[in-house]
Amino acid sequence: MTPTNDKSLSRTISEFAVNLKYNDLPAEVVHEVKRYLYDSIGCAYGGYHTKDVNILRDIYTEMGGKDEAILIGFGDKMPGVNATLVNALMVRALDFNDIYWKEDPSHPSDLIPAALAAGEMVNASMEEVIVAIVLAYEFEQRMCLFAIPGVRERKWHHATLTQFVSPIVAGKLLGLTVDQMVNAIGINGSHNHTIGCPTAGKLTMMKNTVDPMAVQSGVFAALMAQKGYSGMEKVFEGKEGFMDAFIGWDAKAEAVKPTDMEGRDGISAWAWDVNALVGGLGESWKILECGMKAFPTEALTHTHISCALEVMVNNNLDYSDIQEVKVTAFAQAYDILFDPAKYRPESRETADHSLPYCLAVAIVDKKITTQSFSDEKLIDPAILEVIDKIKGEPSLEFEKMFPAKQPSKVVVTTKDGKQYEAYLEYPKGHPNEPMTIEDIENKFNGLSAEVLTPERQAEIKAMIFDVEKFSARDFMAKLVV
Repeated sequence: MTPTNDKSLSRTISEFAVNLKYNDLPAEVVHEVKRYLYDSIGCAYGGYHTKDVNILRDIYTEMGGKDEAILIGFGDKMPGVNATLVNALMVRALDFNDIYWKEDPSHPSDLIPAALAAGEMVNASMEEVIVAIVLAYEFEQRMCLFAIPGVRERKWHHATLTQFVSPIVAGKLLGLTVDQMVNAIGINGSHNHTIGCPTAGKLTMMKNTVDPMAVQSGVFAALMAQKGYSGMEKVFEGKEGFMDAFIGWDAKAEAVKPTDMEGRDGISAWAWDVNALVGGLGESWKILECGMKAFPTEALTHTHISCALEVMVNNNLDYSDIQEVKVTAFAQAYDILFDPAKYRPESRETADHSLPYCLAVAIVDKKITTQSFSDEKLIDPAILEVIDKIKGEPSLEFEKMFPAKQPSKVVVTTKDGKQYEAYLEYPKGHPNEPMTIEDIENKFNGLSAEVLTPERQAEIKAMIFDVEKFSARDFMAKLVV
């Protein structure tokens, strides 16, 4: 499918989404959905005990309402819209779920709970849920290619992208018509634009919550459209629509209008790639280009962490040996991960977005786990000793390589004057360095160890990789601990 001038962008998207069938999907795409479902459910079990998840759970259980959808692990039943938010936050809470980073970053698996909740609401088959998940990845990742430079460069958060995708995911399972889907996108796309501050400086619980909130409201928007509520047809390309408001677009002519603007990385021409959003639909599948996380940290930390671990482990170094650690990063990573608040993080949310902190933990412990961000670790004297020895520098050469590559160079100077260096271009989990099923299983088992027995872990893995046999309601019921 290619862009046409006689249809709105949301209508082109809606026609593809409404007409996509399970039998249209290649076997490798279905298998990849199962891999990401397995990874995401593991992340949800990891988020089971987090404070932010339990705050939202408490609010909604006290609020009550119709028993439409189950909370992963807990087993509580509540309205599907509410369950979507809690489940999406569970997936997101440890910042350990998947990552796609092109012009913009995003975590497409944040949208999986919308498919699960809407699937439960209508008792869809898991084959139908798989189709909705494919749509989640397809359009979330296409949105990451749409704005040039991305909305992150323009100081907005990627939940701004998710607002357009979540009603597609829910609407597919709710059986919306093309017209209703167009309305749902227009409804949700008019009120979830999210400023970038949740991931800047000192971070709070909102860092992990803004995207799940955009997912949740997409389910509600789909329900509104199903009842006949109308939304803007040209929410993307129309006057004061997304593209017009975010600059680089002539709404009157409905044409790209590159405009020099100043963003995080200096002056650049802001524009839009319409073909990236709607060109070639069904010819290939974006889920095959997504990546997973090997560490529960901000995605841009991963190559640097791998370099530091390589230096420490391969050279049998101890943190007490170190005089200085010099990290060369591309400019976006430097801007996000090295600001002053990152040298003394006071919360898990800030710590897992702090490259100095993550590297200090990797150097001291020679590993990164979910326990690396405990309150005790944040004040560990050894980590605080090392963190002040870590210096960062941005590289224009590395910036030109991003996002095709995520280069990192780490040079460790020891107290005896020796230098040890590692250079990597891809983190573990990147499509060029994919996680094996054994890697994902180890991750799932580690994340779920506190809530599942080894027998239950094996049972859930088997169920996910044979998920077509189940209805959405039966599937979710089997995830209760």
